[in-house]
Amino acid sequence: MKKKHLFIIGIVMIFIFLSVPVIHVLKTKWNEQDIKAETPKGFTNDASQLNLTEIDTLIIVPNNKTEIVNQLKQVVQYAKEKDLKISIAGAQHSMGGHSIYPNGILLNMLPYKQMELDQKNNILTIGSGALWEDAINYLDKYGKSVAVMQAFSSFSIGGSMSVNGHGWQKNLPPVSSSVISFTLMNDKGEIINCSREENPELFKLVIGGYGLFGIILDVKLKVVDNLALKYKSVAMNSDDYVSYYKKFITDNPNVNLVFGRLRVSDKKFLNEATIIYFEKADVKPLSLAAQKTKNKEIRRIVFRSTVNSEYGKRLRWDLETGMNTVLNNTVFTRNELLNGHVSLIENKDPNSTDLLHEYFIPERNFNQFIKDIKPILKDSEIDLLNITIRAVDKDEDSYMNYAREHVFGFVLLFNQKKTAKQENEMKIVTNKLVDTTIKNEGTFYLPYRLHIDKTKMRKVYPQSDSFFEIKRKYDPQEVFENKFYLHYK
Repeated sequence: MKKKHLFIIGIVMIFIFLSVPVIHVLKTKWNEQDIKAETPKGFTNDASQLNLTEIDTLIIVPNNKTEIVNQLKQVVQYAKEKDLKISIAGAQHSMGGHSIYPNGILLNMLPYKQMELDQKNNILTIGSGALWEDAINYLDKYGKSVAVMQAFSSFSIGGSMSVNGHGWQKNLPPVSSSVISFTLMNDKGEIINCSREENPELFKLVIGGYGLFGIILDVKLKVVDNLALKYKSVAMNSDDYVSYYKKFITDNPNVNLVFGRLRVSDKKFLNEATIIYFEKADVKPLSLAAQKTKNKEIRRIVFRSTVNSEYGKRLRWDLETGMNTVLNNTVFTRNELLNGHVSLIENKDPNSTDLLHEYFIPERNFNQFIKDIKPILKDSEIDLLNITIRAVDKDEDSYMNYAREHVFGFVLLFNQKKTAKQENEMKIVTNKLVDTTIKNEGTFYLPYRLHIDKTKMRKVYPQSDSFFEIKRKYDPQEVFENKFYLHYK
């Protein structure tokens, strides 16, 4: 009888043990309101949902080269005559009003997405309003893939160029390195071709120039072969990350894609890390259409269940590290891996928003940076959801370059309540993190909230004054403006 009772108790305990994670995740789903914030007519906002701004006119461009050129020439002329400012928007994933000017003209470039592939030279000509997922789906039919892009495919080509985004391709420079040339409409309505040989100064200024020099139209990008890639992972203490990275990534010529992650639960906070990487597999890659459908909603809910939950953060880490073992040697294609949509982590709580930070730290200060940010993040009231690590090689192409040597990018994702108190707390945290970055000879990424003042920004970007002076040389009437320019000029 006693054994029977112990058996029943054991079964009940196992059931509870297995049920708690499921209940926790289902509770997250149940509590979601899934109410999308409607932007009132005559206003615009960006991904932060903290920049609701009244505008004068919203112009949605056509997907036709002749029509868009004619239309934009008229818009530029009208703006100059009426003393209106023009801001340029794609998917609007910048978070500091970089695509917004108060009471200005907003250009929605998303419809402009024509594409043509030069198969002989592996060059894709694409409209700046196209999303990376548009490019991936198009190239997949030819067995090709984009060379460098950000982690999510739901950003626009022109937007990624304007922030000079970087990806998780092994030890490559930012997007700038894959841009061969582009056409730009300037403040006079002229079309200028920009490359490393033709108008090279404009080429460097526009990439990472936040839309301040004109309207990017057609872009020529390098493309590479689509590949079959095997999933690999390795776990370590965060102190050993750099040595593990050298052993498993730098010294491994077969690695194609790679990212790392730090543990963010209170238990072992920032003390554990994983590196997830993808090696070339000696098989023919399948087309995107032939790939198995993944259950994206389950992945999203598990991620969202970490918000304000220590249990959720531990659960996610345990599930992901467990899946690393399960997925080991599973074959994916490069295009499948690159074609991840930002909806995979979508926040459906109307009372909060998810905000990104990114800090680029030289390898020599990697461990010290982690040590320095621990107390800042632990003491903050802002909920830290994730830290991803990506290596970025030196950027030789953009004027406002953030990767001035080989660096590791620490991508921090926070969940912030839409309150004045949390906004102020975020500003305090941001300044502390930037101070720590400066101490560790690093830089911070500019597409996010404008919580850093002009003086501190210039410590990190000493070329800022000349950047803004040259902007006014090319655009003396300051036709192209946004909140980023208003804040830092």
